[in-house]
Amino acid sequence: MCQMVLAILAGCSNLRVTDPPRTATEQFLLSRAATKAIDPLSFEILHGRKVFVDTSFLSVAEKEFVLGKVRARLLESGVSLMASREQAEIILEVRSGGLGIDRYESLLGLPSLFAPAGASSVATGTPMATLITPELAISKKIRQVGYASVSYVAYWSDTGEIVASSAPSIGRTYREDWWFLGFGPRSLGDIPPVEYDFD
Repeated sequence: MCQMVLAILAGCSNLRVTDPPRTATEQFLLSRAATKAIDPLSFEILHGRKVFVDTSFLSVAEKEFVLGKVRARLLESGVSLMASREQAEIILEVRSGGLGIDRYESLLGLPSLFAPAGASSVATGTPMATLITPELAISKKIRQVGYASVSYVAYWSDTGEIVASSAPSIGRTYREDWWFLGFGPRSLGDIPPVEYDFD
């Protein structure tokens, strides 16, 4: 009987392993949200101009991806990208109001409990293992929502007069993972990969 209980408890445990440190889901949520924010931006007014992209006002996760996507949109709009401010007619500053993930979890059942080793075990020299009980979930849901806000302002490099600007453009992505009686996850969302296929 005891062995069967232990087997059931072990089946409910959860271990998160990822390589590299950030999960693919996190990276997809952020990059896809950034793409959705950048795609609606219009750069047609800069067509045929020599533009330098100033990155000094952008400090967010996925900065390289955001800038790469903005540069690609500029090139698609017929803009010539310059390597320095001195070569450019127009300076374009990119900024972000936020780029991150909100995470929501709900659980019907008993959460995992953590009981650290007591101080008395250290004083007596008697080893006492830390106790971590497994999660016992009838049903469980993890919802992750990625948000990105991107905007820009462009101005003449010689006079500093504004040429164009945009309101913040918002991108949103999501992923939901469901478990029921230890079976799962069943994944929903608008980022790849949503379904697991190991064939």
